[in-house]
Amino acid sequence: MDALCDRPKVVALGGPTATGKTALSVALAQKFHGEVINADSMQIYRGLSIGTAKPPPEERQGVPHHLLDFLPPEQPYSVADYVAAAARQIEQITARGNLPLLTGGTGLYITSLLRGVKFGAVQADPDLRSRLQREAQTLGAQALHERLRAVDPAYADQVHPNNVTRVVRALELYELTGQTKEVQRQASCPETPPYRALCLCLTCRDRALLYRRIDQRVDKMMEIGLLEEAEQVWRNRAQYRTAAQAIGYKEFFPYFEQTQTLGACTARLKQATRQYAKRQLTWFRHQGDAVWLYVEDEDLLERACGLVRDFLKN
Repeated sequence: MDALCDRPKVVALGGPTATGKTALSVALAQKFHGEVINADSMQIYRGLSIGTAKPPPEERQGVPHHLLDFLPPEQPYSVADYVAAAARQIEQITARGNLPLLTGGTGLYITSLLRGVKFGAVQADPDLRSRLQREAQTLGAQALHERLRAVDPAYADQVHPNNVTRVVRALELYELTGQTKEVQRQASCPETPPYRALCLCLTCRDRALLYRRIDQRVDKMMEIGLLEEAEQVWRNRAQYRTAAQAIGYKEFFPYFEQTQTLGACTARLKQATRQYAKRQLTWFRHQGDAVWLYVEDEDLLERACGLVRDFLKN
């Protein structure tokens, strides 16, 4: 029992994009001596700030932010890398007597960290991976994603069809071991999670409001230079492989290739972001212990503070 009580306390703040997670996490950090650990898989990359909605220094208001803006765009970064790095940050923040606030919309990062998933090494098969990559090129990314959905619907919901790398790895794992990513993740979770966690999820009661917020965010991104940032990714797409598959950049590639208008590409980005928000909602709703908060509620901050206060007392 004592060992269970000695586990570090972590507050996680997740939910779909464009709901104000950054602002809420900063407010909670100021109230409870917190430090933010980024849990967005694209905000880790240096120089890619607009398309990833990375919070600028003025929005952070002096609150320490970790695992943000630290990796060159050409370097791959896995969920296993993230879990190891975030665990170190939690240990250090806790040692300073502060509260770790895990904040972002990448549900896979948050869930894997809080559940203590252990990532065992699976022997790679270069021939199998090459075959799957060729099939992605010949049959199309969507066809490969549908194959993944047939064997591992839970993981398919988390991975965008255009993220061919992750789709190929999941199918490779299934063909090599007969296990899905979801089964492997459940089997690799310890009986007792490594942290005592409060998971708050922020969203809108009205789905139409969420979509309006997304559209407004895209319009703002365009005003402050998203197109120039997307062109940088397009010109370096062979090296920036992860960014080249990310929502916020790839939608503009047809514009740079002069096959679509800017207006069409912008509309495509809004649609892709709305679809991503739906996948985020699906993921976080599968986390049974999440407490949902709504941006429309006037007492949002008060309720969040109350939940954190009660969590820290117990």
